[in-house]
Amino acid sequence: RVYIGSMTMISINTNYGGLFAAKAAQDSQRVIDDAMTKLSTGKRINASKDDSAGQAIAMRLQGEVRGLAIASRNASDGQALIDTAEGALGEAHNVLIRMRELAVQAQNGTLQASDKVALGVEFDALEAEISRISDNTTWGGIQLLDGTYSDATPISFRVGASEDITHTMLNMAATAALGFSTHTVDDAATIALVDAAIATVSEERAKLGAVSNRLDSTVTNLDQIRVNLAASQGRIEDADFAQETGNLAKGQILQQAATAMVAQANASK
Repeated sequence: RVYIGSMTMISINTNYGGLFAAKAAQDSQRVIDDAMTKLSTGKRINASKDDSAGQAIAMRLQGEVRGLAIASRNASDGQALIDTAEGALGEAHNVLIRMRELAVQAQNGTLQASDKVALGVEFDALEAEISRISDNTTWGGIQLLDGTYSDATPISFRVGASEDITHTMLNMAATAALGFSTHTVDDAATIALVDAAIATVSEERAKLGAVSNRLDSTVTNLDQIRVNLAASQGRIEDADFAQETGNLAKGQILQQAATAMVAQANASK
């Protein structure tokens, strides 16, 4: 139509009604496409154009969530390693207690020399078992009790972007480290040396238990933080299914109406 003053003239070259109806159909199609994309992916943000700031925040949160998942796994692996070492020391504890029994028995005046020799055989065998426990206590190929993780080079578990939990392991690589490798079962000082070894192992087991409990708390804390961050990411990034279902229905209705009006506009000419 061409407007001249207050008069309206009929145009045969331009179908204004058809153009407006076609434009409305295009707009409603975009609403449908957008709603279907969000409903099919479950995400409100599928491209930067949807929400550039929201996408940046969601990606940052996603990086933190994944990092926390790995940190939690690291802490769990560390706890398994610590528990492996503690279990080995528990058996060493039993061996040492038996060695003490033999040392006490060897001091009895009713024993003959041959009896003490027999006690010494078992004592030496148990001493060798402690060395074997040291040499064969590994976790994923990592030697735990051979002195590798001393005060100078403690083992560390990465539980955050820049956070480590460290621990030094008892060196049981040789029975000399426990103080009685140069003594026989019937030496007067042997009982005291075995007692000192038992005390050393007991102290280390207590330390390992404390670290294991700490790592347990660390895992719980990391998992809780990860859940909260994932929920925050979801609130930013996830689609509202009720809203998008309504948008889809609205777009479909508008598209049907616009298509009908295109037909009417064309017919009116």
